[in-house]
Amino acid sequence: MGEIEPQMGEPAPNRWRAFLASWTLPLAMLVAISAGSAAGAWWGPGAKALQPLGDLFLNLMFTLVVPLVFCSIASAVSNMSSLRRLGKIAARMLAIFVVTGLFAAVLALVLVVLFPPGRGACVPLPPADAAAAPSLGAQIVAAVSVPDFVDLLSRRNMLALIAFAGLFGLCVVLVGEKAKPVGRALSLVSDVVLRMTTLVMWYAPIGLGALFASLVGEHGAEILGGYARAVAVYYPVSLVYFGGCFTLYAWLAAGRPGVGAFWRAIPTAAVTAFGSGSSMASIPANLAASRRIGVPRDIRELVVPVGATVHMDGSSISAVVKIAFLFAVFGVPFTGFDVWAVALGVALLSGVVMSGVPGGGFIGEMLIVTLYGFPTEALPLLAVLGTLVDPPATMVNSTGDTVTGMLLARWIDGRDWFKRARESKSGPTTPSAG
Repeated sequence: MGEIEPQMGEPAPNRWRAFLASWTLPLAMLVAISAGSAAGAWWGPGAKALQPLGDLFLNLMFTLVVPLVFCSIASAVSNMSSLRRLGKIAARMLAIFVVTGLFAAVLALVLVVLFPPGRGACVPLPPADAAAAPSLGAQIVAAVSVPDFVDLLSRRNMLALIAFAGLFGLCVVLVGEKAKPVGRALSLVSDVVLRMTTLVMWYAPIGLGALFASLVGEHGAEILGGYARAVAVYYPVSLVYFGGCFTLYAWLAAGRPGVGAFWRAIPTAAVTAFGSGSSMASIPANLAASRRIGVPRDIRELVVPVGATVHMDGSSISAVVKIAFLFAVFGVPFTGFDVWAVALGVALLSGVVMSGVPGGGFIGEMLIVTLYGFPTEALPLLAVLGTLVDPPATMVNSTGDTVTGMLLARWIDGRDWFKRARESKSGPTTPSAG
């Protein structure tokens, strides 16, 4: 899992073996998902009996997420060559998050204007009481802190865990030379947990197949209902962004060889995110992909865990589609620069800010409803649509962190970062700045 991809000039048999190594597990997962979906369509609600097999896979992944995120971030910070480099990585990482999130939202806006989702949909609006939004201060406190240490040991408090891990790693640096063994121990634990994840991933085809059988068996009627047009818009938009924009980002980061390395390394992470519907469960696969590409360790172990919480290009796209969908359902023209500007602002908040707030998805949907003056009965409508577009949205959200790491490596370490990584045969920890 730690090897660098073969050089472009290597013999065809070697490239073929590398291709098989990259795609064996993803293809098995895709076949299992397809078989599970077919089984769910044929079996109907009875397919719910397979849910425990899927829950077992998710439980195994979620169990590994907390120690992996803590050790990855704490070791990345504690082993940083300098605090100046840490600040540079954090600031430029945030800039890339914002730029890519805004670009995703603009792409979605153009396409929903050309192909309006939800047109002609007559969806009944069941009554729903909108919960009062917590104050901004309460949201910030809940996002970055918890009242008790044991609450950190939960994937529901990922921002708080990330903040604690970063502070812990910083304190290791401040203590100085005598704390260096702590940093090395964190790195070793991170490697061990990542190896555990590799073993768990061999169960992924069974788990994901069972999850999709249960999902299709229980919700097949809704999936095939009046949301078809919105889904038909969102899926192509997300796939265009995934295939086209990520290729562009990889090319900007490392040229043509970088594009090849990215697409050879990313399949397992992409399928894991698509099938599990969880960016958190996909963190190990994205870390492995980043390592294979050669993204420096201090960059990948900061970008991937943090990005899984606060970098959601797929959510930016879905926010625009949700807004356009509500406009169509209620017969309101989705036109005007002021309307579009607000849509882009909401999309950026949904993809970069609210994604890290507990209950951020609901808060984002409530913001859409209240900001545009829609009745609160529209909230459950958005909730259903969010469920339907979740698989590709999560895939874009999750794998975007890996290509962001490539862009950040190019920005921090110069144009030759990828060449140096391949020559060293393993991702360098702290290469010289370019």
